[in-house]
Order: sequence, then structure tokens, then C-alpha cells
Amino acid sequence: MDEKLREIRTRLRLSMNGVVSTSMREKGIIYKLNFGVSLSKIKEIAADFEKDANIAKRLWSEDVRELKIIATLLYPHSEFSKEDAELWIKDVRYIEIAEQICANLLQNLSYAHELAASWIIREEEFTQVTGFLLYGRLFLNGYEEKEQQVRLFLETAKSILDKGVSRRQRAAILALKRYGRQSKANADAVLSVIADYKQSTSAERQEFYDDLSFEFEYYN
Repeated sequence: MDEKLREIRTRLRLSMNGVVSTSMREKGIIYKLNFGVSLSKIKEIAADFEKDANIAKRLWSEDVRELKIIATLLYPHSEFSKEDAELWIKDVRYIEIAEQICANLLQNLSYAHELAASWIIREEEFTQVTGFLLYGRLFLNGYEEKEQQVRLFLETAKSILDKGVSRRQRAAILALKRYGRQSKANADAVLSVIADYKQSTSAERQEFYDDLSFEFEYYN
């Protein structure tokens, strides 16, 4: 295992982009170590290694951007438990990692919808953000949520939008768009829950409504 870990680190160092790393740090994206390697190159490196839960756990434990992303690519889906998900979500503190863990790992789990439903109602910012991003992935893939959970999803998303622009709001908007794209009925349900935004005196809320309405007119 140690040899594989050394090889991964060596290949990342050879692909290091100091300009990107510095730019990310200046934007507040701070890791113990950030090689600034592009996502395409990270995936290329990961593709040369077999999936291995133990290696993935070791990589995820490091406060290194690229190692965390590779960890999401190397963890066997069938071995990643709900307990693992709850442990890993505690270490998600940047949008990029939230997006990558959803795209590379979480959306492929049989219980992904359970995680999404649970996380969108949590108080921790990036747990909630990841929950909405995960729902967005699932809806994009055609997942149809149960009626009771749909109500919770819509109501929770509305409560986030009520609070204004934030990382949570952007994640919620994305999930609402992808839910509404599935059918006209879904789109109508989304617009219904934010109907008060249409004539709101808040330009921000009117923009939310117009953005979603335009999205659904295009897709439906």
C-alpha cells in the first residue's frame, strides 16, 4: 500500500501547477498541501490504480486536495457504508470536494437518496450543500423521489432560498432545476412552492423565480 501511495504522490508532484495552487489559496481554498493539478489529470492518475477501500481511506485522511479527490475515485462503491458516508461528510469543506464526492462516489450508492434526504435538513453548511448537490445528481440521472420526501425537499429548498444568496442557495437552486427538468408536473411543483416570489418586492426572489421559470420553459 505504501508503495502505491508514494507513486500517487510522485505523479501529483510531477503534475504540480503552482499558479493554480496559489490562485486557489488566495480565494480561501486552503489545504495543508495543494498541488494545483487539474481534475482531468487527477482522474487520469486515479485510473491507473485498482479500486481499494484501504488506500482510499488513507488518501481521504490526508488534508491534500488531490488525494481527497482520488479517494472518491478509488473507493469501491459496494464497500462504502452509510457509516463511512457520515464520517467522510465531516471532512467536506469546499464546494469542489462536495461536487467530486457526489459525482465519483455517492451518486452510485444504492442508498444515495437516503443520504440526500437526511443531509439537506442538517445544520452543517457543507453537509446540507452536499445533500442538495447529491439530489441534483440523482435527479439528473432520472431518480424519482417518493411523494413525502419530495415535499420535504421542496419545502427545505424554499427555506434556503428565503434566506438569500449563499452556497446552500446555489446548491438548492441546482437541485430544483434538475428536479423540475424531469417533467412538467415537477416543474409546476417547484414554481408552486415559490409562487410568492413572482410578485415579491425583493429583486433577488424575483430573480430566483424567473431563473427557474426560464429553465423549465427551455426543458419542458
